[in-house]
Amino acid sequence: MDSNGRTENDTWDVTTSVGATATAVATMRALASRRPDALFHDPYAEMLVRAADKRWARLLDQADTMIAEMPGETARQWAGGGFMVARTCYFDSYFQDSMAADIGQIVILASGLDTRAYRMDWPVGTTIFEIDQPQMLEFKAATLSANSVVAKADCRHVGIDLRHDWPTALVARGFDPHRPTSWLAEGLLGYLPAADQDRLFDNVVALSACNSRFAANYATADAETAARQFSAERARTLDRFGIQLDVSSLRYSNEGRSDPPEWFADHGWTVTSTDADEVLHELGRPTEERARALLRSHRMMSAVLPAIHS
Repeated sequence: MDSNGRTENDTWDVTTSVGATATAVATMRALASRRPDALFHDPYAEMLVRAADKRWARLLDQADTMIAEMPGETARQWAGGGFMVARTCYFDSYFQDSMAADIGQIVILASGLDTRAYRMDWPVGTTIFEIDQPQMLEFKAATLSANSVVAKADCRHVGIDLRHDWPTALVARGFDPHRPTSWLAEGLLGYLPAADQDRLFDNVVALSACNSRFAANYATADAETAARQFSAERARTLDRFGIQLDVSSLRYSNEGRSDPPEWFADHGWTVTSTDADEVLHELGRPTEERARALLRSHRMMSAVLPAIHS
């Protein structure tokens, strides 16, 4: 067992361990989508949250009162102004750029309750592979199907732990390593041990044809310190609804962990990166001074594998 309580082959569903973080993020997407000035709209997030866990459903029902009682920046995080909004918008734009580049093969690593296969307008012929724990994929598929929600692309589920041999399982579902691919690792890297993160990167590179793309978010070394001032406020809020979710206890240490932009640049990819504060500023969504260290500790990157020129 790791010092954070995680074990080598631990598993989860939408209410437990790492799976509960997917429900939390979907809750924030649902709340952000309610805003009259919403920067994105996820019409399925609330549906999934309500099916997943009645405690999070109660939070949605009482959100207006809850947010009104919170200190400023904590309220902003829940009400659609924090890092989750920044990363959702950043990765939505990443996929829109991929569509413009005619990349028709998408892989979402640790897809959780991501609904992009259902809410984004994909070009005809797009194939989206979602990889996650089987319980997570089965829950999402069953919930959306029961509500007559249909994917806007050929969406194929690959039920496997990313610490295991997922490349073989991915290829078995029809993935073509000779086609350019857009990869996404959103809300994933910190939940992998450092060695498994590097192994994931190695596998992505091995499976990527020229012109492939990769995007991820990751935390800087000082992220835990930056988040500490908000952790007690968040815990008190969740406790009102009987929710115990200590994200820091589920994440692995940054010690010995490769810097994702540096890793991909060293392997010949062209890399750009930014942080949540900068993204929100560009979107015209102001941030409070108190939160800037936290927002700047949440970074996002995208990388392109250039074509080989003769």
